[in-house]
Amino acid sequence: MKHMNYILGTALLLFMTGTSYGCNLKAHTKENTTLITRYTSEKPKEQYVKIALLLDTSNSMDGLINQAKAQLWDIVNEFTHAKCGTNVRPSLQIALYEYGNDNLSSQEGYIRQVLGFSNDLDEISEKLFSLTTNGGEEYCGQVIHTSLKQLDWGKNAGDLKMIFIAGNEPFTQGKLDYKDAATNAQEKDVIVNTIFCGNYDQGISTMWKKGAMLTGGEYMAIDHNRQVVHINTPYDDIIIQLNSKLNNTYISYGSIGRQKKALQSMQDANAAELEEVVAVKRAVSKSSRLYKNSQWDLVDAAEDDESIISEFKEKELPEELQGKSENEIKAYVKEKKAERQEIQKKIQELNAKREVYIAEHQKEETGELENAMLSAIKTQASKKNFTWD
Repeated sequence: MKHMNYILGTALLLFMTGTSYGCNLKAHTKENTTLITRYTSEKPKEQYVKIALLLDTSNSMDGLINQAKAQLWDIVNEFTHAKCGTNVRPSLQIALYEYGNDNLSSQEGYIRQVLGFSNDLDEISEKLFSLTTNGGEEYCGQVIHTSLKQLDWGKNAGDLKMIFIAGNEPFTQGKLDYKDAATNAQEKDVIVNTIFCGNYDQGISTMWKKGAMLTGGEYMAIDHNRQVVHINTPYDDIIIQLNSKLNNTYISYGSIGRQKKALQSMQDANAAELEEVVAVKRAVSKSSRLYKNSQWDLVDAAEDDESIISEFKEKELPEELQGKSENEIKAYVKEKKAERQEIQKKIQELNAKREVYIAEHQKEETGELENAMLSAIKTQASKKNFTWD
């Protein structure tokens, strides 16, 4: 099992192309080139880490889905501290596919895009919790090909673009050859990483390792039914209390505002239902830069562009702001922003103490997915000039 914990993470940030660029390096072009594409001649405004999770949702995969639900926030929290070059903070986008489920269309190869690339952490959590398992045919080559075709992977050579496919049936199943899917991935500069749920050697004999090696990805095997080990700390209850206060700083607006605010609370409840520690980790994620809700929260939206406040019709505002002047609304938003920043700061400070406590008391390894992915993040990201605070 040593291989698993190291490998899954190693895969997460492995990025190999015919020509490689660091996250803050410009592409090399020939001096006599007259036509230069924009993405190779100019430094992009934003760097991305794009991860597509392809999860087997056949009958035997309940443990895998539960681990993914629990470990999502560990992965997000790790990326919170990532830097590209000297000062660029990369944005994280996650897409989700399920495959191998009898409830899915046979004409589509028992494959469904659950979520396209998104930075909406509440939505990602919601979609993970919506997954259910049922027996079916598992076509690895086809689901890889589908995700490559349907998702917008972009053309920035400095982005980290990765697929993680997890399952427990032979990698060779299905009409679409996994080798052809790997060739397609290489053309798009996407690394395919494979996670076999079962015995390490069995995964090799069923071509899961070969499926990763073709794109320079990593193969790993995990015990998907293993119980995730969490350590409770003296700071957990305080962080959960602060999370409730944090929710009160959100000002919903527009047609989806109320629905999104309810979703925020629902995902808090989903995390808590798994285990209290998972709720703590989610709260830490919500105190980070990666938890942005400009599409429905007035505080985040005004931070992006304060002029948006003057554009709203009264009916688009929450009840507490209806009938208020523009200056009164701005003052209210400013107050909530300051309140939020103070709460987030407290959560981050408590989490720092929490991590020290965990390091001192941890006797067992934590979750299979968490260990594998996190151990690889820094190893592979360093090849793309990523650093961590």
